[in-house]
Amino acid sequence: MHYLAEGLRLPTNGLDYTILAIYFVVVLGIGFAARASVKTSLDFFLSGRSLPAWVTGLAFVAANLGATEILGMAATGAQYGVAVVHWYWIGAIPAMVFLGLVMMPFYYRSKVRSVPEFLLQRFDKSAHLLSSVLFAFAAILIAGVNLYALSIVVEALLGWPQWVAIVVAGLFVLVYITIGGLSSAIYNEVLQFFVILAALIPLTLLGLKRVGGWDGLTGSLEKSHGSDFLSAWGGTGIGDANPLGANWLTIILGLGFVLSFGYWTTNFAEVQRALSAKNLSAAQRTPLIAAFPKIFIVFLVMIPGLVAAVLVPKIGTPGSALTYNDAIPLLMQELLPNGVLGIAVTGLLAAFMAGMAANVSSFNTVFTTDIWARYVKKDQPDEYYLRFGRLITAIGVLASIGTAFIAASFSNIMSYLQTLFSFFNVPMFVVFIIGMFWKRASMKSGVWGLVAGTTAAMVNYFVIYKQGIIDIPTDQGANFVSAIVGFVAGAVVMVAVTLFTAPKPEAELAGLVYGTESPDAVEAPAEGDSAWYRKPALLGWGAIVLAALCYVPYSF
Repeated sequence: MHYLAEGLRLPTNGLDYTILAIYFVVVLGIGFAARASVKTSLDFFLSGRSLPAWVTGLAFVAANLGATEILGMAATGAQYGVAVVHWYWIGAIPAMVFLGLVMMPFYYRSKVRSVPEFLLQRFDKSAHLLSSVLFAFAAILIAGVNLYALSIVVEALLGWPQWVAIVVAGLFVLVYITIGGLSSAIYNEVLQFFVILAALIPLTLLGLKRVGGWDGLTGSLEKSHGSDFLSAWGGTGIGDANPLGANWLTIILGLGFVLSFGYWTTNFAEVQRALSAKNLSAAQRTPLIAAFPKIFIVFLVMIPGLVAAVLVPKIGTPGSALTYNDAIPLLMQELLPNGVLGIAVTGLLAAFMAGMAANVSSFNTVFTTDIWARYVKKDQPDEYYLRFGRLITAIGVLASIGTAFIAASFSNIMSYLQTLFSFFNVPMFVVFIIGMFWKRASMKSGVWGLVAGTTAAMVNYFVIYKQGIIDIPTDQGANFVSAIVGFVAGAVVMVAVTLFTAPKPEAELAGLVYGTESPDAVEAPAEGDSAWYRKPALLGWGAIVLAALCYVPYSF
């Protein structure tokens, strides 16, 4: 297990602890306030579909601001350099726009409570059950990543052993989700979004000041790591060597298409925020509103990682006592005065709790509505499912505590997360995308596409890569290849199975396949929806153009 480096303790004082205590009181207060609105299972799992777009949009981006964004992306910046921008401008923005413009109408109009439930309507029970089980398992593993990342910061703050930090943090998240359901999680995520910015902005600015500004940072890194470390595309020709260990083809197809679209369009931890919006227009705008801050957050996680690579040139190497995951705590110790340190610690804890809460709240919804209510205890009163939802939330948190120790075995938790996404999100995405755009895709093709995609991705990673059958330079490069292999295998098997099995009756596909619509699916526009900022298409293309412009400085 990779414990935090010896001696990496934060010089906190009473002011820092006071700021932290105030935040925890506010979080619990939001949970108790949200409890009053939880009267039905729909309230608990989807906030009664009543939230405005700006709330769900900020919650959408905050739900992703967990270990992936903070420790994971800073670790990736320290390890791979400026190539970390690919996870945002190629690996997030296009897929978020696609979700808002193309997929949300299918999700929202079908009245589903979860992503797997859509597969039940489009395919059959076998596809639904398998996707529910795979998603529930993945959600617990990913929640464990966030919990482990949180424990790193708590260990640095208090000096607690990691297992103590993991248990205490997990129980705290359990309290406020169980009390207020999804509404508690979402409103806390809105608060956490601003607290996270208040933590990362001073850390980034002070880090740049320490290394002599941007020129000093790039000059030092070019000497120690080479010019490709400072270029998003440097050395990415097929057959060329680069820090990321991937070429332009695997970046575009593996990350930009398969992993990215697989995560953002089928990961219910994100989609659940949009489904809680008050109407279809608000649901479509949710990921598009989130796309704009997503464009710029990359600088707040990439720069601290690059600064850490300058301050500790051997970070993450066998000769160093520090792992890449230590980049953020290292800078907090080195750069932040008391008071600001308290805000930074609070922001990091907020980030990790947001990420964990997002996965736990999506887990309890899928397990309750898609597995328990449909296959174990059918046709029970709504109050029963509300009580069970709270119970399974507790079980989910306890399971996450266990999976946190799995995450601790990886020196870069971002690599671990991408591995999980290639196993679980990519196969679900290929089934979704073929089912939504190909009317002929048969009912049985869904479950076999999931099986083939998941199996192929795992075989590529654990056998072909880990056993050295094919030489892939890095874990990240292997993840990109696994994603492509999983997507292709799932698609080929779906086509083959479709040729020999019966399609779903065309009458049952209305509103589930692109180009078809249910007669009652038309939604009257809300008053004032003619304003430009309420139009999903304009927001979406605006995000794409802005992200493309941001890429210019890193393309040479």
